[in-house]
Amino acid sequence: MQEHNRTEIATLGEFGLIKHLTEGIQFVHEETKYGIGDDAAVLSYPDPDQQVLVTTDLLMEGVHFDLEYTPLKHLGYKSAVVNFSDIYAMNGTPKQITVSLAISKRFCVEDMEELYAGIRLACNTYHVDLVGGDTTPSMTGLAISVTCIGTADKDQIVYRNGAKENDIICVSGDLGSAYMGLQLLEREKAIFQGKEEVNPDFSGKEYILERQLKPEARKDIIAELKSRGIKPTSMMDISDGLSSELMHICSQSNVGCRIYEDRIPIDYQTAVMAEELNMNVTTCALNGGEDYELLFTVPLTMHGRIDDWEGVKEIGYITKPELGTMLISRDNQEFTLKAQGWNPLKEK
Repeated sequence: MQEHNRTEIATLGEFGLIKHLTEGIQFVHEETKYGIGDDAAVLSYPDPDQQVLVTTDLLMEGVHFDLEYTPLKHLGYKSAVVNFSDIYAMNGTPKQITVSLAISKRFCVEDMEELYAGIRLACNTYHVDLVGGDTTPSMTGLAISVTCIGTADKDQIVYRNGAKENDIICVSGDLGSAYMGLQLLEREKAIFQGKEEVNPDFSGKEYILERQLKPEARKDIIAELKSRGIKPTSMMDISDGLSSELMHICSQSNVGCRIYEDRIPIDYQTAVMAEELNMNVTTCALNGGEDYELLFTVPLTMHGRIDDWEGVKEIGYITKPELGTMLISRDNQEFTLKAQGWNPLKEK
C-alpha cells in the first residue's frame, strides 16, 4: 500500500473514485455503444451467427491473493487476464469487462490507481473494453469481482463435453510453474516475517515468479488453432490443476483418459524449484493450478496438424469411460488421477 501521497478514498466518494480511475478510456469494439457513466453499459451484438459468452470471477484477499508479496498493479492485471482466459477456453474472443471492488479503509486512492493501472494494461494488451463496475466499503480487506463478456461464432464454440474416444489430449505451454512461483513467494514471506528489511534473492527464478504474479491468457493458441483449421472437441483453461480440469472434461464428456507422465511439459525453473523444496515435480504439474494454459482434445485424424506445433504437447488420449482416468508413470505403472487441485471451499 502507498505510504506517501496518500489520498483517502472518502475524499472522492464512490462515483468520484470510479470517474477518476476510468478517465480517458477509449473503446475498441463496435459492439460497445456506451460504457461507464450511467446505470448500465450499452452493448449491441447484431450478428446472428455470433453468440455472447459471459464469465465472472471473485477474488478475495487472504484466499486468492496475498498483498504482502503481490503488487497491486500485478493483481489488477491478473484479475482481468484470468477472465479473458475463460473466454478463450470457449474458443471465443473477450470484448468487455466490468470490475467491482470492495475496499477497506486501509487502502487509499493511490492504491486503487495502481490496481487499475494493471487492469487497464490488461485491457489494452488484449483489446478489451472496460465498460463498468461498482465500488463498496469492505470490513475484511480487498475483494475484486470481474465479469467478462465475449463473443464466438456459434458453430465454433468449444465446450467441455465434446471429447470422444481416441481423441488426442493436448496442453499448451508448461505446467506447475505458477504453483512453484507461489511456493517460492510463500517461503520468502516466512523467512522475512517480522523483519523490517526484506531483500529476497529471486535471480534465476524470474520465470516462475512471473507465471504466478503476471500470468497471460493464451490468445495466441486460439489464433493458431484457427490458422491450422482445428476446432477442438473439448477445451478448458488450467486454473485449478491439470488433473482437476481433465477430470471435468472426462466427467462431462462421459469418457476416460490415459496421460503419460513423461509427456507433461515442465519448465527447467519449475523442476529446479521443486527439487529445492523437496517436492515431486509431477505432482506440482498435475495439481498446482493457475497456469492458465489451455487443455484441449482433438480427433486422432488431426494428429498431423498438431505434431509439429512447438507450443503444444500431446500428453495422452481419450478412452472408454470404464477404463477410468489414468496417469501412466515413467516406469509404466498406472495410477488413478485425483482432483487434488485448487479448491477454496475445501475444509482445511
